[in-house]
Amino acid sequence: MTKQRKAQLLTGLIMAGALAFVMLRATNRPVTDLIPVAAQPKADPTPQDAIYAMLDAAREGNVQAYLAAYTGQMETSLKQSIAEQGEQAFGRYLKETNQPVKGIAITEPQTLTESQVKVRVEYVFQDRNEIQFYYLEKQGKEWKIARLDAAERIKTLVPYGTPVQ
Repeated sequence: MTKQRKAQLLTGLIMAGALAFVMLRATNRPVTDLIPVAAQPKADPTPQDAIYAMLDAAREGNVQAYLAAYTGQMETSLKQSIAEQGEQAFGRYLKETNQPVKGIAITEPQTLTESQVKVRVEYVFQDRNEIQFYYLEKQGKEWKIARLDAAERIKTLVPYGTPVQ
């Protein structure tokens, strides 16, 4: 490859990079989008992350991941239930109870203390919605579910999945 050809190739690469930068700026995307996700610092987990992790574990029937989302008396009670019915049966129970859930809405946490929050979770079912309040505690950098209020059932006027006319 001649010197002239190398210079042309280098100039083309620089021009392509400049064009890409200008296009990126024109779309108002931050330059951090260029940094691979793995290289970006991870934000601390949020209370919502803990709830979503618990829900994912329940949907999959992953008993250990489900149990890891809880702390205190809730964790103790769950461990006792698992011991009584066995891990496989408890995993099936988790899957079965989460199967009818069509959607979930989680609100922003309400701060109770520096290490405790209250989160409203709404479950959407075919024929109803249920609202439940979760109380989470921060342990180190992680949030764990410490207790739950009883679910409040809400009758919906139009069932989930009703075709629009």
